[in-house]
Amino acid sequence: MPQSPAGLAPGLNFVATPIGAARDITLRALDILAAADVIAAEDTRTARKLMDIHGIAPGDRPLIAYHDHNGAAQRPRLLAFLREGRSVACVSEAGTPLISDPGYVLAREAIAEGIEVRAAPGASALLAALTVSGLPSDRFFFAGFAPPAQGARLSYLKNLADVPGTLIFYESPKRVGKLLTDMVEALGGARQAAVCRELTKKFEETRRGSLADLAAHYAQDAPRGEVVVLVDRPGERQASADEVEEALKMHLAEGSVKDAVAAVTETYGLPRREVYKLALKLEKGV
Repeated sequence: MPQSPAGLAPGLNFVATPIGAARDITLRALDILAAADVIAAEDTRTARKLMDIHGIAPGDRPLIAYHDHNGAAQRPRLLAFLREGRSVACVSEAGTPLISDPGYVLAREAIAEGIEVRAAPGASALLAALTVSGLPSDRFFFAGFAPPAQGARLSYLKNLADVPGTLIFYESPKRVGKLLTDMVEALGGARQAAVCRELTKKFEETRRGSLADLAAHYAQDAPRGEVVVLVDRPGERQASADEVEEALKMHLAEGSVKDAVAAVTETYGLPRREVYKLALKLEKGV
């Protein structure tokens, strides 16, 4: 059994748990689970199994179910423990708490009462998927679960079309084909994407390709297990001639030809020579 720290400080501890492989848990997470006065778990069966694997006995400590359906009822009880100076460990069924689970509201209310809130980081499905996707990771947007109804889903996706970063979605395996089909309509079939399933588990798989290709594949072959869908950012949009001309006029009114050309060239990624020729024409009124 792992050695627990002597006297875990009072406060709320959000503990990341494995998304598949049980060994993907940190030593600090095990310390907190061993020492916390109270454990709040999205799924108490999963929490008990994880603790059993790592030799941690719940003992007579409260092990409280805390999830979307009972959050409003259980938060007062958990906050009462925290006000008493107890240490509370909060774990989601898998992955990092507060990502698509009710932990956010608990954290907000604890912070509002001046209670210490800490995180023991670790496994995260969205970060694991981003790592193996092959898509840009410098900027990304976690979009969670898209609406299940097609009309709402299309509207939701269209609102994300211009986000300048990799989009990351969680989805039910039964709806992946429909989601990808709607992505083709809302985002364009040429966009590169990846579908990751069963990350860190025995049948882990990542399929990469254009949205059109992936939609065609999963329309015929629904995946199994936990799924993360990632979509590349939109491609560079070519500015119209009118946009470039208006930008040049604005910059010419404020400064020199040289400065105007430099600004427009940098903004639109156009050849300097072409922008310079247009600037001279505009200056001469041609």
